[in-house]
Amino acid sequence: MLEVTGLRVAYGGINAVKGIDLVVRRGELVTLIGANGAGKTTTLKALAGLLHPAGGAVRYENEDVTGMPAHLLVRRGLALVPEGRGVFPRLTIEENLAMGAYARSDAAGIRADFERAYALFPRLAERRRQLAGTLSGGEQQMLAIARALMSRPRLLLLDEPSMGLAPIMVHRIFETIKQVASEGTTLLLVEQNAKVALEISHRGYVMESGRIVLADDARALLTNEQVRHAYLGEA
Repeated sequence: MLEVTGLRVAYGGINAVKGIDLVVRRGELVTLIGANGAGKTTTLKALAGLLHPAGGAVRYENEDVTGMPAHLLVRRGLALVPEGRGVFPRLTIEENLAMGAYARSDAAGIRADFERAYALFPRLAERRRQLAGTLSGGEQQMLAIARALMSRPRLLLLDEPSMGLAPIMVHRIFETIKQVASEGTTLLLVEQNAKVALEISHRGYVMESGRIVLADDARALLTNEQVRHAYLGEA
């Protein structure tokens, strides 16, 4: 579904992503882990059309989409849940969800997806007319995921969905990610909580200083001594 070859992204004179290759197959949940500043968020932004690559190629569903802007990628079924959630604070939950479906015109399908979002996150249903800016961090993360799902993505990019959340909310968010994956959405996940992310993934990539340094099945990465020491907090 997604094939990235030699991707380079630069900020001014700084090369943040230095020629990485990665693949996400249809139906997979793939995790990209690495320390802060490794280039993970920059990679997702480039894949989602928010940053223009300095080099390399991005193919999505066998089409070259290198440098294609975000709004066109959303129409093609690729959506991003950004780091920091990015909800519209002065709009209600319901209005935020409607924004997620801005590129669609199938009224019946949109209504069905509203109900799906509320079934996935009952807490949002209870607060549907509440301003998004008044929600807790966990509720805003639920809303950010639900808003992205309103575009009916075939490939969903998730950037640090557990950041700043209490453990019980982290568990709920990851259970939801597993459910979304089980329903057929392909996912590429960037996550600081490497252990939890790898436990629910098929495969993983390890990124350091703008490069992919390791790629393997998720189970193999969980038992890899280098990964356990550097990212899982184990001696």
